[in-house]
Amino acid sequence: MRAPIQAAATLAVILAAVGCGGKSEKASDAADAADTTAAATAKPEAAPAGEKGRWAAADAFPSTYEPYPSSTTVIRGATVLTGTGERIDNGSVLIENGKIAGVGGADLAAPDGAVVIDAKGKWVTPGVIDIHSHLGDYPSPQTDSTSDGNEATSPNTAQVWAEHSVWPQDAGFTRALAGGVTALQVLPGSANLFGGRSAILKNVPSRTVQGMKFPGAPYGLKMACGENPKRVYGEKGGPSTRMANFSGYRAAWIEAADYKKKWEKYWDENDAWEKKKGDKKDAAKDGDDKAPEAPSRDLKLETLAAALNGDITVNMHCYRADEMAQVIDMSKEFGYKVATFHHAVEAYKIADLLAQNGICAAVWADWWGFKLEAYDSVRENAALVDVQPSSCAIIHSDDEYGIQRLNQEAGKAMADGVKMGLKITPEHAIGWITLNPAKAMRIADKTGSLETGKMADVVIWNANPFSVYAKTEKVFVDGALLYDASDPKRSPRMDFEVGQYGQGFNGGSGQ
Repeated sequence: MRAPIQAAATLAVILAAVGCGGKSEKASDAADAADTTAAATAKPEAAPAGEKGRWAAADAFPSTYEPYPSSTTVIRGATVLTGTGERIDNGSVLIENGKIAGVGGADLAAPDGAVVIDAKGKWVTPGVIDIHSHLGDYPSPQTDSTSDGNEATSPNTAQVWAEHSVWPQDAGFTRALAGGVTALQVLPGSANLFGGRSAILKNVPSRTVQGMKFPGAPYGLKMACGENPKRVYGEKGGPSTRMANFSGYRAAWIEAADYKKKWEKYWDENDAWEKKKGDKKDAAKDGDDKAPEAPSRDLKLETLAAALNGDITVNMHCYRADEMAQVIDMSKEFGYKVATFHHAVEAYKIADLLAQNGICAAVWADWWGFKLEAYDSVRENAALVDVQPSSCAIIHSDDEYGIQRLNQEAGKAMADGVKMGLKITPEHAIGWITLNPAKAMRIADKTGSLETGKMADVVIWNANPFSVYAKTEKVFVDGALLYDASDPKRSPRMDFEVGQYGQGFNGGSGQ
């Protein structure tokens, strides 16, 4: 029983008590203090600076993610689906220093002292990745006071960032972890033409969202077409039609292109001035030469300019095939690329067009018909997208419950494709919830497949993951065993699941 004085334990304390803690509290506090000091003393940037165009900024809210402690571990005897289309029967996976150190057959060598997991009869896959989630910005328990996904005050709110709404204590995170989810993209909602920036997270318990942010992952931009912006703004001054939606997109892109041009002109002039200033002869000759004046900074246009420059991925909520085709034309007009169409219930109608343009379609397995623009789908949607050469089919959740069973959703989509005569194997379909979303989110060089050198984001299933009877047994994130179905100490719980002293039935669970 929990002692009464410990009734309101924080998540960090709980994790430390059960052996899941990462850094000690002292080390963590020191790191936090160092971060605060660095932030206070750092010279403020006039605007984001990075690669060509300087739009890939040093993040104003940088990731502080550090992997939890891990052990050298070898998983043996499993059916291994690597995520790259390969299946290894009686396979082995070696985890070392938080990375995949080897994948092979029964004879895969492992260092002396490695933890050996007998996975005979079990299946091993990469960690599941959900490209479309609202965990944290529509958290559980869900109330109006925690509904923070849509800034429905203007059709263009590109200036907002989803991470500033994410509540790390959302119980949905740990429930998704129990479903094998090791990484996810949290997006703003779809009320607006431009909804704001998304955040890519590692699915680990953390006191802060910065402690969950996937290191090195780019931001995404959430956009929406069709009914939602019309419905939300039709009586608020518009847009009230699809043609006004597109007018709004184009006007914003024109303004962003002008903003981008002004800043890049300033950077070129400032670089020349800095170079001239560094030349002692010229410095003596032109000592009174003044630095060029920077343009005013605009957070909304900064996000759009970064998308135009390719530093932020574009994620487009869109259902109808004709609208997706128009969005593709618009992207060519302004020189940006759509990374993924989300929901895309009519993607099967333009599967060839999506493949030709290198655009992913993130879809549900069998959910549609809940509004007119979502009416005309088929169960074979994902399979028909996938069958195209150079295609990118993804199964997503957009749901706090669906994210817990993305393996089953992918299984349904695979079965529907097989029923229509397509040859889709488990080793191929696993990519719909692992490597393909990683590619679309630009993190495939780090995760999404079981390949040497990648993050050891690994799931052990008790059966074929596409079976309705399959359950996760163990989930590793960067090699750390964060979920173990057989060990209550490896099943993290959030504060609202633990309870507080003096609250709730019979005085709360802290009694």
